[in-house]
Amino acid sequence: MRYIYLKSWLALGYEMKSFGQLIPRGGGDPIPLLRHTLLVGRRESCDICLRFGNVSAHHAQLNLQGGYWYVNDQGSRNGTKVNGRRLTETEERILEPGDILSVAKHEFEIDYSPVELGAVGPPPSVTQDDSLFGQSLMERAGLDRSAARRAPEEKHDGISERRHKIDDRDAPEEPPRFS
Repeated sequence: MRYIYLKSWLALGYEMKSFGQLIPRGGGDPIPLLRHTLLVGRRESCDICLRFGNVSAHHAQLNLQGGYWYVNDQGSRNGTKVNGRRLTETEERILEPGDILSVAKHEFEIDYSPVELGAVGPPPSVTQDDSLFGQSLMERAGLDRSAARRAPEEKHDGISERRHKIDDRDAPEEPPRFS
């Protein structure tokens, strides 16, 4: 594997700054993360070369941004997972220390210190909830006035009803007068 060559450089006395490491689950030598952007795949030209038939030529990419590692799938056939959850082809997901990265069926634990890599504060909020598509962008930004007026559905005797809140803008200027 390509990282073996880098280890031999270290044995010769060359010092290279490591930005963390991938620890193979089930045993094996840790793989140092030596650049800010690393391509993972089966090809020799990849920064981290995994010579397994189920690993794509260019499988995934690791990026260091703001002190945190991120991963995105490069259109691999057998997929990339973080903590058992598969990434879509366009999705980029944060890798927090201790997370399990799966490249095809090969699992690695990522080990790094965000503070040592320049992170300030908690990791950036990356919304990857299943409810992501449950709201429109306007609702998520708090700009959809009709959604703000609507109350959740309430059920009475098996019948679904929507209750609407009355906003000051909907109320008449003066209350009606009855004679």
